[in-house]
Amino acid sequence: MSVWSARRFWKTETVVPAEGGFTVQLDARPVRTPLKAPLILPTLALAEAVAAEWQAQAAKVDPEAMPFTRTANSAIDKVAPQFGAVAAMLAAYGESDLLCYRAEDPVELVERQAAAWDPLLLWAAEELDAPLAVTSGVMPVDQDPDSIARLADLVEAMSPFQLSAFHDLVAISGSLVLALAVTRKRLDAEAAWILSRIDEDWEIALWGEDEEAADVAARKRSAFLQADRFYGLCG
Repeated sequence: MSVWSARRFWKTETVVPAEGGFTVQLDARPVRTPLKAPLILPTLALAEAVAAEWQAQAAKVDPEAMPFTRTANSAIDKVAPQFGAVAAMLAAYGESDLLCYRAEDPVELVERQAAAWDPLLLWAAEELDAPLAVTSGVMPVDQDPDSIARLADLVEAMSPFQLSAFHDLVAISGSLVLALAVTRKRLDAEAAWILSRIDEDWEIALWGEDEEAADVAARKRSAFLQADRFYGLCG
């Protein structure tokens, strides 16, 4: 059975215990991933969130309206089979973290970046034992391999479900430090999103907002906040 049927074929959604966690049944038929693996969720809260998405479907199933289900599918079908490669890719963001690359001018933007980002880099240095170097402009700066290794350890300690959500937090913000600050409760997701947008918001203040760019930003913000919620439900 493909759970991505174009039309709704079920009447009821039920969360039930399963080996390794919980699953969602549609008329007593267990939901499966696109690759036909059992959709086993690690926590009851996450399973209930997935069930609520299925319940909200109308006559036609809209995968775009089911972010929890999509991320769970990704955790099982994509992340788990190549966990090491995904973790390494995300840890590598520490080598070119958004917070480490600062504007050279104007002075107002330089000061705004420093005021917003320096406290987070200090947090990374003190709480994560991972100090990172800062540079101005686009030329790359070498980071301490020990710092990158410690950040990598934190990423590799996540479960496949956590890592799936963490991927979006990192990729959307461009910052491993911001993503870790969110998952470790140093920042809430909305605050982290705003901090990731300092350069863009500066440009908007100067030149005005482009409608298409604003639409893209809104979708990214929604995905970022959704990833934080998914991570929080993983237990």
